[in-house]
Amino acid sequence: MSLMTRICERIAPAGRHAVRAVRIFLVLVVSTAVVIPAQALSPEEQLKDPALEARARELAAELRCLVCQNQSIDDSDAPLAKDLRRLVRERLVAGDSNADVKQFLVNRYGDFVLLKPPFAMKTLLLWLAPFLVLLATITYVVRAARMRPAVANRSASGLSVVEEARLADLMRSSSQENGASSEAGR
Repeated sequence: MSLMTRICERIAPAGRHAVRAVRIFLVLVVSTAVVIPAQALSPEEQLKDPALEARARELAAELRCLVCQNQSIDDSDAPLAKDLRRLVRERLVAGDSNADVKQFLVNRYGDFVLLKPPFAMKTLLLWLAPFLVLLATITYVVRAARMRPAVANRSASGLSVVEEARLADLMRSSSQENGASSEAGR
């Protein structure tokens, strides 16, 4: 049974007009969802030369949208991404190589504009951060696991088993002394 049929059966008591309205609404939603994933690149941005356009698309896929940050400029609809796509195409038409275009953008915006920044001293923390976080997490888990047995050896009073036994001995000896002193006082 399709989703549309199930929805229509639920609202069937409301009448045929409601069912028809829901069907129209669902068709519009689905058709809109099909249209939305289209590429951010508009037709007027495309180059006439297919080889240059392929290079531009390849470069745009490697460059970060500075607004969206986790999207390439090829996928982003942001105005800055559109400007960067246009700039990449202008540089390619002017005769720059792919490396020249990338270097131009890195000089202008820094290594952050690259989706895959180079491994260098200034990006060392960026590359090592995931490993440092993993190491810190493992250290925390190991320390917590080592602390757990010490906590497990404690009773509800917060004393360890050894401390409980010593306290019991002290209380017994104290009660014996109190008992002996009260018998002597009689």
